[in-house]
Amino acid sequence: MKTMMHKRSFMGWLVLVACAATIESQAEDWTEWRGKDRLAVWHDTGIMDKFPEKGLTHTWRIQIGAGYSGPVVSHGKIVTMDYRPKPDTETAEAIERVICVDEATGKLLWADEWETHYREIMGSYRTGPRATPTIDGDRVYAIGAVGHIRCLDLPSGKLIWSKDSRAEYELLPPTFGISTAPIVDGDLVIFATGGKQREQLRAYDKLTGREVWKAVSVNYELGYSQFVIYEHAGARQLIYWDPQSLRSLDPQTGKVYWNVPMVVRGAMAIATPVKSGSKLLVSSFYSGSMLVELDDSRPRAKRLWHIQGSGERPNQTLGLHSVITTPIIQGDYFYGTCSYGEFRGLNLTTGKRIWTNEKLTRQGRWGSAFLVAQRDRYFMINDVGELLIMRFSPTGPEEIDRTKLIDPDTESGYGPQRYFNSVVNWCHPAFANRHVIIRNDHEMFRTSLAKQ
Repeated sequence: MKTMMHKRSFMGWLVLVACAATIESQAEDWTEWRGKDRLAVWHDTGIMDKFPEKGLTHTWRIQIGAGYSGPVVSHGKIVTMDYRPKPDTETAEAIERVICVDEATGKLLWADEWETHYREIMGSYRTGPRATPTIDGDRVYAIGAVGHIRCLDLPSGKLIWSKDSRAEYELLPPTFGISTAPIVDGDLVIFATGGKQREQLRAYDKLTGREVWKAVSVNYELGYSQFVIYEHAGARQLIYWDPQSLRSLDPQTGKVYWNVPMVVRGAMAIATPVKSGSKLLVSSFYSGSMLVELDDSRPRAKRLWHIQGSGERPNQTLGLHSVITTPIIQGDYFYGTCSYGEFRGLNLTTGKRIWTNEKLTRQGRWGSAFLVAQRDRYFMINDVGELLIMRFSPTGPEEIDRTKLIDPDTESGYGPQRYFNSVVNWCHPAFANRHVIIRNDHEMFRTSLAKQ
């Protein structure tokens, strides 16, 4: 009898170990913009269903410089970018940095820095790097607000290779600074570098920095949207949305597969293009939303609809006018924030609005949020630094819970046109290993979201 009981106990222990290993295998890193494959899906299990009544507890918090660059996480390390004004100079003179801290403790492991200036960037937006770094294996790829490219060794921070886009390509930075995160495809790393009468995109050998291809020769400034690679019609397609067109390129050669024009006022191509099946959606503050259909037989596309309206105000917009928020698609519907912070549900087939909610972002003009899917719900961080757990359906939004996460402290420059104040939270967080890592212009912290 004792032997049988011992065997059962041992078998039970094995089951527990196996379950623990399975759960552990479902906690993953966050190595690039919007996580794995840039899809804004958080795959971790064991995440809380509601927030503690007393609020969330931070694992650690550290002081950093300003910037919009989001954190990325890999192999026990967190990487982001920041800037500090050069001592005894104008505010436009800057020292940009890539910094790496220990994921468990927040201890600074290394920092790579360089001097630059933000004189070409709009005054109130001279607050640090924009683009989120990308981690690929043991290398970090980053680009500063005015085009400084860095390839760094993740364990040590050693500089492997670098480029100065401002000098090499006569880059005139876009009004709000370079925001497009580098993307790795095979042996290449691709950047949006722009330049005067030069190609907007460049791909380099990721190990050596040797230029492999350049593409999209235009005479207008860069936009702010992020690269994403989708596989469709048997081809990997690099999707790039700039102020005049939505494009697809072969990421290995730079060959343009297709081009659907969409002129965006103010160069405000910001939100990440989002795909569902054969549909690809983009949305912009002044210019509304456009849906294209991808050909299933070969890499090409056609516009299905582009809905705008007579102006930017809620009573003038017809569909969805995103600022920073990348919309989400669920079946035949899509959801996102519109021009004055109102959250909207829309029909994907027609682009027409089916509901509006003004309580989720609690902001006015430019109101935005970041949305990350987790199981059958979304974790949403809004402009005022609140973390919400949400579900969305054609009948409206379901707010499961809400808590304060971070103090917004980035000056947006549009105080009188916002409901609360002019400071915002415009930095995409990382969701990794059952934690959220988020930063503002003064600090970064790591907070557990594990189920208790």
